[in-house]
Amino acid sequence: MKNLLTKTLTPFTIYAFIVLAASIPVYFFLVDWIWINELDENNQLIAQRVEIEFNEQKINTEKLKESIDFWNEIQPGTHIDYIEKPLAKDSTYSIYRQNPYYEKFGGDKVNRFRGYITTIQINDQHFALTVETNVEETEETVGYIAVVTLLFFIVLVLGFWLMNKRLSKQIWKPFHRTLDRLKDFQLNNQKQLTFEKTDIKEFHELHVALEKLISQSLRTYQSQKEFTENASHELQTPLAILKQKLDLFLQDKQLTEEQYTLVEDMQYSLSRAARLNKNLLLLTKIENEQFQTKKPIDPGPIVEETIDMFQDFIEGKVLQIQFDIQGIPAIKGDSYLFEILIQNLLINAIRHAQPSSTIVIILNETTLSVSNGGTQALDDKQLFKRFAKQHDNRQGAGLGLAIAYEICQYNHWQLSYTYSQKRHQFTITFFPQII
Repeated sequence: MKNLLTKTLTPFTIYAFIVLAASIPVYFFLVDWIWINELDENNQLIAQRVEIEFNEQKINTEKLKESIDFWNEIQPGTHIDYIEKPLAKDSTYSIYRQNPYYEKFGGDKVNRFRGYITTIQINDQHFALTVETNVEETEETVGYIAVVTLLFFIVLVLGFWLMNKRLSKQIWKPFHRTLDRLKDFQLNNQKQLTFEKTDIKEFHELHVALEKLISQSLRTYQSQKEFTENASHELQTPLAILKQKLDLFLQDKQLTEEQYTLVEDMQYSLSRAARLNKNLLLLTKIENEQFQTKKPIDPGPIVEETIDMFQDFIEGKVLQIQFDIQGIPAIKGDSYLFEILIQNLLINAIRHAQPSSTIVIILNETTLSVSNGGTQALDDKQLFKRFAKQHDNRQGAGLGLAIAYEICQYNHWQLSYTYSQKRHQFTITFFPQII
């Protein structure tokens, strides 16, 4: 994951590099055009100078031809030819050929020359003057310019990156402090967050919005918590009173068998409502993160105590419990929630296990699994949802596996279900935690 500075600096660097690459051919054509124009002007000045110098010598017609031949021999860059009438217009050209200076020393280097042809008048005679000037190596010059530009580009990018890094550390300090405070914020602590003052408008607006949002969240959380606790308490009292009165009613010896059955059904419904109320309250507390105790847990003794707790149910269905400890996981959490987790998984296995079968519990350093026999696979999409029942069983309220799943999520564990070889298996995967 990239930080914000890298995300903003990378496009700028790429854009600058593209501009640099595009500027190299622009440099080439621009420098070449400037030099060609300069050479054309220089050649025109040479032609004017040649014409003036010859006329100032006041050479007669007989010696003029000898002087021109001598000039053509000693000045390889210019050439004078007699013409009967003036040229219609001056002309320029570019040509690649061997440099005559290099030819004298046995070289064969080919250079580019810029030529200029014009008409000059000497002793009232017309001559065509050709002036050729060697064009400097434009490619080399542009190469040097590109190298220098690249060096400045590297210096610019490095300087910009270092400045941005230093400035961003200073500018983003309020943001990072705010982020640290938000990471440490716990809704159940009921403490309003306050942020440091800053002169940066965007961060100030962020702090105002966060303080407003947190304040509203704290009020909502407290209201929900109070409502849940009050509702649970208010329901428990009448349920307990009704259950007590039904117990007294059952002791009446004058009850008929039909009345006795009816009162037993009412008592079962009240007990189920009490468990449902208790389980919903537990779910709400887990979702509100009201269990903050994080201590090392040894799953082995808790599993053994849970097996002893349900021994009557186990013997009632003639079940065998096989508990295999292959390793002890290093986990931390709330021991009360872990006990409920094991109880829900074990009671689920007991309820749905076939009579005279075996429930297998395996504990190792990374997982804890509970498996029981079964005839068909369960719907894993609905398995951990509230009030979802896979079988028509009046004993459960449909919250046991949902509570187990929420406890695992709360502790950052994973609860999974598999069906293989006609056995249902629920597995808790403990992610590595430091004690």
